[in-house]
Amino acid sequence: MLTRRQLMKAGLITGTATLVGPGMIRAGADALPGGTLDPTTLPKYVTPLFILPAMPRAGADSGLDRYNIAVRQFAQQILPAGQPATQVFGYGTPADAGTFHYPAYTIEARVDRPVRVTWTNQLMTPSGSFLPHLLPVDPTLHWANPPGGVAGRDSRPTFTSTPGPYRGPVPFVTHLHGAHVTEESDGYPEAWYLPAARNIPSGFARVGSFYDRYRAEARDRFGVDWSPGSAIFQYRNDQRATALWFHGHELGLTRANIYAGLTGFYLLRGGSGDLPAGVLPGSRREIPLVIQDRSFNADGSLFFPASRDFFGDVPPGGPYLPRTDVPPIWNPEFFGNTIVVNGRTWPALSVEPRRYRFRVLNASNTRVLMLKIVSNPLAARPAQAALPMWVIGADGGFLNSPTRVASLPVAVAERYDVIVDFTGVRPGTQLYLINEGPDEPFGGGAPGTDFEPADPQTTGQVMRFTVGSPSSQDTSTPPDQLDLPDFTTLGRTNRVRRLSLNEMMSEFFDAPVMAMLGTLNDDGTPNPLEWSSPVTENPARGSTEVWELHNFTEDAHPIHVHLVQFEVLGRQPFGGATRPPDTWERGTKDTVIALPQEITRLKARFDIAGRYVWHCHIIDHEDNEMMRPYQVT
Repeated sequence: MLTRRQLMKAGLITGTATLVGPGMIRAGADALPGGTLDPTTLPKYVTPLFILPAMPRAGADSGLDRYNIAVRQFAQQILPAGQPATQVFGYGTPADAGTFHYPAYTIEARVDRPVRVTWTNQLMTPSGSFLPHLLPVDPTLHWANPPGGVAGRDSRPTFTSTPGPYRGPVPFVTHLHGAHVTEESDGYPEAWYLPAARNIPSGFARVGSFYDRYRAEARDRFGVDWSPGSAIFQYRNDQRATALWFHGHELGLTRANIYAGLTGFYLLRGGSGDLPAGVLPGSRREIPLVIQDRSFNADGSLFFPASRDFFGDVPPGGPYLPRTDVPPIWNPEFFGNTIVVNGRTWPALSVEPRRYRFRVLNASNTRVLMLKIVSNPLAARPAQAALPMWVIGADGGFLNSPTRVASLPVAVAERYDVIVDFTGVRPGTQLYLINEGPDEPFGGGAPGTDFEPADPQTTGQVMRFTVGSPSSQDTSTPPDQLDLPDFTTLGRTNRVRRLSLNEMMSEFFDAPVMAMLGTLNDDGTPNPLEWSSPVTENPARGSTEVWELHNFTEDAHPIHVHLVQFEVLGRQPFGGATRPPDTWERGTKDTVIALPQEITRLKARFDIAGRYVWHCHIIDHEDNEMMRPYQVT
């Protein structure tokens, strides 16, 4: 059965469409509208892949590494040479302006050695005035809301007429995704802070509702004091070696801050959960890949929808809030029409005929990637794989054993540790990393059977590998011979929670107005809850729980639980039989794809008391109510 979103995408609600095969649709016009820059005019594979350097440290003590990291606005050459530069937000160290980059340079950390970061909001002009956001920010959501003052911050404001985008100073707080941390260092979405600008409007709240509480906790716990426009977070690093990532995490505008550039890798190494040096490809053969979809305007600027009109599910001009219940700017999902890797569109990487280790992160807004290596980037989809990928790790660290795949699904916020073996590939060969995931919300299934794959001309291509001559012998271990470190599985379950994923529809149009998490009623029906509703998930410290995620929507949702690395137990269609997790999910994870009309079960141990959150990592959903606080008691 065709869903409402498929009909909308196909133009059966707002335009024209053509059916192409059983149950599949191809839109009559361009599948992915965007800015004024046509992505098909951009040359591919003319820009080398940018290899993300290590973030410079500010110093080190006997048991602690220190970083000073700020966020600024700057211009970066994302598009190919000859195209305009793009204004972005990005992280860097204030002592060296050359370190500011989108995505950020990588923080390198060691297991059991804490890292202390001073995160500073420097979204200001050289003269100290605040910079407004690069992108349209919808002020009608439940969001940080600095104009509301102390009494009205972190709320959903009311309006007597439809407002335009917020143009004030930008709230900012950073979350280290996947980190095992105390609450004050988690990047709670109501612990944001504005830059220490000279012209903050009178009456604006300068910090979020939890900022002062966490500032006091940091002083008591670590002996540090937060200066205006900054926060100091300390990361314990008492978990398995793995790839974490940091990003903006502000209430109601995470989507805008990540899309503008606030993303970076955090690689945790060492300890009993790592492998000795030399077993895996290292040095220049270990390469983080931050994959995102973006759209651009002809002047090089980022395109992001300035009106709900862009989504096409309501009449042009609405009407919107307050005349109806539809937000005027927020779009339920966003798909860019250009692929960007490490801050460059469709880059190229020269490799040798040897093994490489890729740390893969999907940092898009909504898009589920289905990655595959092929010999022809325009081959009919689904294409035949030219090389396999060996998945050796997931969000929380190494798997029990390597798993060979031809295609790897990667939802938003998921990370996978992948070995690609180019050994034996003839020098001069060109291979391509492609994407066969859909140009629409993912609902499960296989490309070409259950959904139309991404456009092979644009979002169906990711990057190119060109195989050269070997410079030295490869002494790393072949992936099928790897003996990966063991990890301890979780023990007895103390409680099972039944939770719901919900989409809330407009009372005026056939259009979603928000997505929500919640609980289940005794009769199995969903009980959707707002962000501001009382906490319902309150595991006891030291307890192990199973969370059943009942997805009542028509889309898959990547669900992220802060603080923990959990085990995926399996999935069960409503009324059907349980099936085990996919082989590449059988390690520990912090983000899991919850498929529509299914129950996804995960098991986690909650061992640090404090206030955390769980949410959908489709960041357009997260920003509009699909996030809930939870309290470890």
